[in-house]
Amino acid sequence: PPATPSRIPIVSITGSNGKTTTARMVTHILKGMGRKVGLTSTDGIFVDGRLIRRGDMSGPRSASTVLQNPMVDFAVFEVARGGILREGLGYQRNDVAVVLNVTGDHLGLGGITSMRQLAAVKQVIVEAVPRSGTAVLNADDLYVAPMGRHCSGSVIYFSMDPNHEVLKRQASRGRRSVTVENGRNGEMIVLRQGGKSMPLVWTHLIPATFEGRARMNVQNALAAAGAAWASGAHLHDIRQGLRTFTTSYYMAPGRLNIMDLDGFRVLVDYAHNPPAVLALGEFVERLAQPSPGGAQPLVTGRRIGVMATAGDRRDDDIRELGRIAARYFDHIVVREDRNPRGRKRGAIAELVVEGIREAMADGARCQEVETLLDEMEATRHALDIGQSGDLVVVCVDYANEVWKELQRRQHGASSADGADASRDGPMQPLGPG
Repeated sequence: PPATPSRIPIVSITGSNGKTTTARMVTHILKGMGRKVGLTSTDGIFVDGRLIRRGDMSGPRSASTVLQNPMVDFAVFEVARGGILREGLGYQRNDVAVVLNVTGDHLGLGGITSMRQLAAVKQVIVEAVPRSGTAVLNADDLYVAPMGRHCSGSVIYFSMDPNHEVLKRQASRGRRSVTVENGRNGEMIVLRQGGKSMPLVWTHLIPATFEGRARMNVQNALAAAGAAWASGAHLHDIRQGLRTFTTSYYMAPGRLNIMDLDGFRVLVDYAHNPPAVLALGEFVERLAQPSPGGAQPLVTGRRIGVMATAGDRRDDDIRELGRIAARYFDHIVVREDRNPRGRKRGAIAELVVEGIREAMADGARCQEVETLLDEMEATRHALDIGQSGDLVVVCVDYANEVWKELQRRQHGASSADGADASRDGPMQPLGPG
């Protein structure tokens, strides 16, 4: 009809790690404001919280699907490197562009051989910000921070360091930033504009941070707060959104989902590259310590990990994942994804085991490593050996099948029953397929 707006606001989010969680945080904040949000991610396409298509939907065709839906009045897009290289963005501009980080996870793929080239690909969404828009950039990342000079609009920087030089420069120019500040009652996320600092929320009150232990989600919350602020959200909307966002399987499948099972805990996560496994390992380390708020350790026994990575990564990146995992886990079960991405069956696991054994020879924490290539077989074995006080961490490919197995065990079903039930109907992997 005449005078009907033809465009809706778009928030685009990219980075090597944290995209899906941040996109879900932003969507949750906007939904709390009454917006009908269309979300694309590596989990699927969602319209107003309803899944309309499952799978890796982080490309431009999925964005077009959302933009053509008449119900949607706000779009949040997880933007993957591969989609940009193949077909671009699928839209002309985004009102808010969020860049979380740039790591070497995809070097060697699609003709990208250097970190500068990889950063240039992710910078595309910053270049798509109009003069009226905003880029939300990680000041702590050496490849992300310089992207601000390529933004036609304004820039909000976020940082885990309240004294970061970039944030000081922002303040001196009267511009915006998001960071954390320590106080008597803990750590507070604050929004800054010029010399003014506005308290937002204590990090230990954000469920997704596990009382501040999950530092990667503290950082994701900074980015989400910046994106919501740039989108016009009020402080109370952002605060309420972050305080009600959890990492339950139903709100964030495959992202730090924790379940109590027979006296031990199980953590399900999609960590699949060295930086993600490092962040996960540091989180596991903090779970074995009292929280910043004084809560008792959640892990008192062994740390058992089920590890895997994608076959199209470089050999030494695969070994490095094993080296990192060995620093944080006592017992590691190495598996493989169903799609080996061009490698022979077992070749990826061999490289991971090589990295683990190298670290073990240098005195790493790991005491035992074994290989079970099938994801569900590896998962069931890790669960079978879990004891009271242990933490079993399952790095997943098919999170929905793993979660079904956990539910069956929680309700007393045998793993033999689960082996049959896990095949009832088509499943799609969560995360970049």
